[in-house]
Amino acid sequence: MNNTWKIYMLSLIGFFVGTSQFGIVGMLDKIAASVDISVSTAGQLVTAFALGNAIGAPIVIVATAKMSQRKQLLLALAIILVGIISTLMTSEFFPLMAARVLLGVGTGVFIVTAYAVSAKLAPPGKQGSAMANVAMGFSSSLVMGVPIGRVIASAYDWKTIFWIIGIFSIGALIAVAKLLPDMEGEEPVPLSQRLALLKSPQLALALGVTFFVFLGFSVMDTYITPYLAAILPRTEHGISAILFALGIGSVVGSKLGGLLADRLGTFRTLLGAMSVQILALLLLSAGLNSIIFSVMLLLIWVIACWTFGPTQNFNLVSQVPGASSIVLSLNSSFVQLGFAAGAGIGGMAVGGISVTAITWISALSAACAILLFIGTRSFAHKKPLTENRIGHL
Repeated sequence: MNNTWKIYMLSLIGFFVGTSQFGIVGMLDKIAASVDISVSTAGQLVTAFALGNAIGAPIVIVATAKMSQRKQLLLALAIILVGIISTLMTSEFFPLMAARVLLGVGTGVFIVTAYAVSAKLAPPGKQGSAMANVAMGFSSSLVMGVPIGRVIASAYDWKTIFWIIGIFSIGALIAVAKLLPDMEGEEPVPLSQRLALLKSPQLALALGVTFFVFLGFSVMDTYITPYLAAILPRTEHGISAILFALGIGSVVGSKLGGLLADRLGTFRTLLGAMSVQILALLLLSAGLNSIIFSVMLLLIWVIACWTFGPTQNFNLVSQVPGASSIVLSLNSSFVQLGFAAGAGIGGMAVGGISVTAITWISALSAACAILLFIGTRSFAHKKPLTENRIGHL
């Protein structure tokens, strides 16, 4: 197998790994009924995964930095497989929470390591494309994983999708062990050095923007299935179709972000994306009795959310050109912390108020992000952080 096919293999594994994260969103109500808990409580399974990814994965990556990267991938897949087996073996809530933490840790380690491995496998000048292929596999799980999970959970049992992922994980372990070369790990970067970047007010505010945007996204995304069930006729095919359309919208948004950033600049693109999110959510909150209009607003909202993502990555790297890998890792952690907080806050709203309250909470979170983002403009004319300046933070 040549290196190009090895990169595509990592991309395919990334799809199944990502489905273990995103697939659960489409069947949250099925899980709640199976475990005999409320939908709002089931939403905390998303929180557990995100916390495992945001906190546990960086710790494991630092602790295993001296291992070869093939062994890191094998370790990540082994953790994922244990998480899958734990999911299949229990129907109790707290063991499921523990399994989700394991899946979050394993997924985080796999994706970060797969990026590095794909860049090494790629020919000179093609590293960016190789990493994009891995990213495409992972993001495709958002497009296909949620509706596929919904369809399978409706036709069979919600655990069926985890049987599929588990079987594939065993195959992935064998493929990685047999087909990937042994690659040296990268020089470990201590957590203290990573966290030192947060002493920069400029970067701290920017990461705060990431946190609030993805908190708002998570509030809606985690409870999107019960929300759709509340505002639309209860048809499984209709909900699955809308989930698929929203996944397509996320891909459109990711592409649109890059195009708009090149033409309008990062500030206008980010501000516009957050403003559109708020407008779409407020119109949804108005409760207009139009299914088509509501679906269109949801599409606009999800496109705006994913327009923000890649543009924010570029924005952060431009602020800290001397430590791009570290700042992107930090940003990823803040994305996952936003997912965790959003699932938790959304669960309280769904359980204590109404599922339709999530639109207001998401809009408020986006508004907080805009306020922080405007605050970053006070640092706009300062020099970006370089490696020398980072060392003095």
